[in-house]
Amino acid sequence: MKTVFEYPAELGRLSALPRVRLFAGPTPLEAMPNLARCCGGGPLLVKRDDCMGLAFGGNKVRQLEFYIGEADAQNADTVLITGAVQSNFVRLAAAAARKAGMECHIQLEERVAKSDATYRNSGNVLLDRLLGATLHSYAHGEDEAGADKRLGEIAEDLRQSGRRPYIIPLAPGHTPLGALGYVVAADELIRQIAEAGLEVEEIVVASGSGNTHAGLLFGLRALGSDIVVTGICVRRDASAQHPRIAARCREIADLLEIESKVEDADIRVNDFFLPPGYGTAGEETLRAILLAARTEALMLDTTYTGKAMAGFIDRARKAGGGTRIFVHTGGTPAIFAYEKELTEAAGR
Repeated sequence: MKTVFEYPAELGRLSALPRVRLFAGPTPLEAMPNLARCCGGGPLLVKRDDCMGLAFGGNKVRQLEFYIGEADAQNADTVLITGAVQSNFVRLAAAAARKAGMECHIQLEERVAKSDATYRNSGNVLLDRLLGATLHSYAHGEDEAGADKRLGEIAEDLRQSGRRPYIIPLAPGHTPLGALGYVVAADELIRQIAEAGLEVEEIVVASGSGNTHAGLLFGLRALGSDIVVTGICVRRDASAQHPRIAARCREIADLLEIESKVEDADIRVNDFFLPPGYGTAGEETLRAILLAARTEALMLDTTYTGKAMAGFIDRARKAGGGTRIFVHTGGTPAIFAYEKELTEAAGR
């Protein structure tokens, strides 16, 4: 699985860090003319990170290239990860582990007050089971440190039985390997923008764990791009998300042994579309999901990309011009876990 990757010198010691190839890139950068006409502003494009071959794709594939790279370098035989019941990350971690010839243990946290059978068994959960992951449960939803601690206990049990576990952590303060996937993506996107002859004013992306948002912003600035990056909050409000992104950018700089070019003013977060909370969709989000589907046949989920698209549409309508890019971070399987809400919205 080992591959030699070449990166711009501005990205420091990135080439020294292990990475495995989990998808054939680059992902497409597509125009959205129908949506642009509805918004009445400038050109709109979408970076299709949902279009990856690994188990329905999504942004976590890029992140997992570095996590699985390190796991492989450590000769691990089992990957452990924690996330929400309908987590895209845990589904893709199970898929990446299988591609690498490893087992996977998934811990599902109770982050969303939703207990119907469809939510519990369809979407990503169904895929977790098809991939043969061992499932564990964690009763709390807003306890990142506790979830990581419990994952460590499961890992220790595995070690006692002779396994070689590798943990993908959840809470801040760990080496930001996942963010490196979007440092690389920044280079890819800059090249696509140049090839298309575009002058891009803004990139909009869902901002949750912070790895995608921070990695993309850090990579753009390191490579000399001043394109605005706006993160649409999907889990916590702007007052909590802003310092999280700032800390992640500092951690990336330390890991790559380069100076961060990200200024505080570069970190833009918008929490207007977060309510009613993580894993639930407000009316603006549902309208954005329907508009994207009915103008560009773009499928979005209620937890991440639907909220991010609501923010993207709002930015496009209010700005009145300029080229904007929406980063589609995937999450398509979760659509089926929210059948009731989306069926009702589609019938209005």
